[in-house]
Amino acid sequence: MNDLLVADSVSKSFGNFKALNEVSIAVPKGSIFGLLGPNGAGKTTLIRIINQITMPDEGTVQLDGQPLKSEHIRDIGYLPEERGLYKSMKVGEQALYLAQLKGMSKSEAKSRLKYWFDKLEIGDWWNKKIQELSKGQAQKIQFVVTVLHRPKLLIFDEPFSGFDPINANLIKDEILQLREEGATVIFSTHRMESVEELCDHIALIHKSNKILDGKLNDIKRQFKTNTFEVGLQSNNSASVIAEIKEKFEVLPATFKNLNDDIKLNVKIDQTTSSNDLLSFLASKAEVHHFVEVIPTANDIFIQTVKNN
Repeated sequence: MNDLLVADSVSKSFGNFKALNEVSIAVPKGSIFGLLGPNGAGKTTLIRIINQITMPDEGTVQLDGQPLKSEHIRDIGYLPEERGLYKSMKVGEQALYLAQLKGMSKSEAKSRLKYWFDKLEIGDWWNKKIQELSKGQAQKIQFVVTVLHRPKLLIFDEPFSGFDPINANLIKDEILQLREEGATVIFSTHRMESVEELCDHIALIHKSNKILDGKLNDIKRQFKTNTFEVGLQSNNSASVIAEIKEKFEVLPATFKNLNDDIKLNVKIDQTTSSNDLLSFLASKAEVHHFVEVIPTANDIFIQTVKNN
């Protein structure tokens, strides 16, 4: 079986409010799966169902080919957006306690904790209380206790919240390494640049319904518009622009580049190739910048939500 987690037609209501409406996702093994959507879309409800914090009204969830059961909680590591560490407990004492809740022996937990504390250079935090740490430092501890028991499925809800750029990049690299070692990751965030860097697949939930899903690269191909950023230099800019507009659709340009007299976004139709456009431009001016406009995850997110 190629999918580690499959949610099939999952629905959940709270009173008269429909939090999820027949949502289905399939998370491939060894992938980083972006679970996206505006605030209140239903992402957290689905995550809570996967973690068995709440149960669906309808639909099923399978983990590694089996219906989700209570014992599967040991196969899942969950980093919630609202962090759950006990502020008055010491770091080491708390980490050992949480590791044992996931089924690890005390000696195994100590060994794994030493590995992570050395790796993240946080060994001198062992006897500190959580309340003595900064938000970013507490985030590192939460990350460690999430991954410590080597679960099959890792769920990160806004994992970079509270981190400065250096530590956010550190955790990003650790997530990628965990994927390389065989973990499957569900990643929920509002930071679309993180989606670009990390995710293989995405699903977009809006107003309790799934409105888009698939491989991120395939989705980008669906949304691209055959538009190219063009930067040119010419002694007769007005004439060149007029000739381009006669032959192609020209759109406002917002990209940044250096030392070009002419900056345009040029859209071609299905009968014209990128080479045809480039040859035409090169016959009219010096081409310094020529890049196809590939929609970003942020572009796709905004456009899809607006359209729905």
